[in-house]
Amino acid sequence: MRRIAPSAILFTLVAATAAVAPGVSSGVVAASPAGPPLSAMARGAVTGPARPATYTPPPVHWGRCTDAGLRRAKARCGTLVVPLDYAHPAGEKIDLAVSRVRHRAGTRYQGVMLTNPGGPGAPGLTLSTLGALVPHHAGDGYDWIGLDPRGVGASRPALSCIPRYFHVNRPYYVPRTPALMRTWKARAKRYAEACATSPVRQLLDHLRTVDTVQDMESLRIALGRQRLNLYGFSYGTYLGQVYATRFPDRVGRFVLDSNVDPRSVWYPANVDQDIAFEGAIRVFFRWVAQHDRTYHLGKRGVAIERGFFRLRERLYRHPARGGLGPDELTDGMLAAGYYAPAWPQVAKAYAQLVNQGRTVGMLRAYRILQSPRDDNGYANYLATECTDASWPSLSRQLSDAARVNRGHPFYTWGNTWFNAPCVFWPVAPKTPPTVDGRAVRGPVLLIDETRDAATPYPGSLEVRRRFPTASLVAGVGGTSHAVSLSGVACVDNTIAAYLRRGVVPQRKPGGGADKLCPPLRPPKP
Repeated sequence: MRRIAPSAILFTLVAATAAVAPGVSSGVVAASPAGPPLSAMARGAVTGPARPATYTPPPVHWGRCTDAGLRRAKARCGTLVVPLDYAHPAGEKIDLAVSRVRHRAGTRYQGVMLTNPGGPGAPGLTLSTLGALVPHHAGDGYDWIGLDPRGVGASRPALSCIPRYFHVNRPYYVPRTPALMRTWKARAKRYAEACATSPVRQLLDHLRTVDTVQDMESLRIALGRQRLNLYGFSYGTYLGQVYATRFPDRVGRFVLDSNVDPRSVWYPANVDQDIAFEGAIRVFFRWVAQHDRTYHLGKRGVAIERGFFRLRERLYRHPARGGLGPDELTDGMLAAGYYAPAWPQVAKAYAQLVNQGRTVGMLRAYRILQSPRDDNGYANYLATECTDASWPSLSRQLSDAARVNRGHPFYTWGNTWFNAPCVFWPVAPKTPPTVDGRAVRGPVLLIDETRDAATPYPGSLEVRRRFPTASLVAGVGGTSHAVSLSGVACVDNTIAAYLRRGVVPQRKPGGGADKLCPPLRPPKP
């Protein structure tokens, strides 16, 4: 399942309408293996000072942005020209869309702050406005940079395989019958084959994490900076980890929110999500039960959960108005597993469906998460995750899913089919770099909520272990994903202090967090 940040779903969901708006238990799948000891981590890793650049990009020429929000923020937009293949820097070039919100006049200039919203496959061009959310004007000294990664959004060429792949009333994720199993296998194969025959097929072998990391370095060079600062959400944290491994002497101030576990790239990470989202959605159902006077769905979370699964089965047999089937219901509810601020909108849409038979709200929530008319994000997600690292056979994945699903039925099968095209992917996977932050000299700030389902909290603990200069801020008990700068003063003031003065919480002995904060508060209905 893709790892996404608020810019990709939460803000859109809340603004869209008042109505609505991917350790395993014993006997299932082996939990993510323990990471190697630090003394062994350098084997196979690319560490030490970065090699001299073999490609020097032309400067970015800034002009008018087409996005109205960027224009309101007084951003300027341009193009970063990079090689399709860094092994042949003089060969074919591609264009990456970038935006910049300049530092405020009169402040001490602190360099460029590249942002990344996650994904892989999420566009980040509009995230250059993020600096305005940093409290106490602590972001004013930076030039904030938004970037649509290679293949994504306004960058060219952009990858698409089957634009309407996420149509409504799709075959049921849960393979109740042999026919459903055959259908989903065929869909996964058909999607991979469509990517293989895409007009921009040449992109597919150059959309790995290491390619985007090299683009980050090209951006630094094009902007003429000695160091690169980064604010990365979700998958953006993994970009930060790999960049710091490859270019440790170029690392400036890195804020990494909701960290990918470098031990789990990528199949184990998705299995971890299957487990974690079950817990997160149960927290949501309990919250709904506490507000029965608003939603009228029951006073016990477990009863609401059972009702959800019964409704999902009914929709399998009899889809609702507008083509709302069991998959669309599941995907629409998934936003509540990602973000507590989305709970009121998702709960209202679900209550309208259950109590009134109204489907508009839930269909809108589904369309925000899975665009029925644009598969650009999905295609790039697969192009990265399918080629960053190897995947087990489809029979192994299906066997694992069947076992995991018995205790975690909310999204296990949906996540399985989301990733199944990797088995048929037309480009061979490679071995991901070993993340090693020991050569980074400056402080790094890590952030996570301890019940984050999209990037489970043990990943942040592992990144802290691999980066001796990192400090971890934990939102204790929170289930939200990648929601720093959302109003929790304990977290946001820590970020402000780091961006302004480069200070982080003092690192504590042991393997836990260095600062404990409240989580993002549960919203009111």
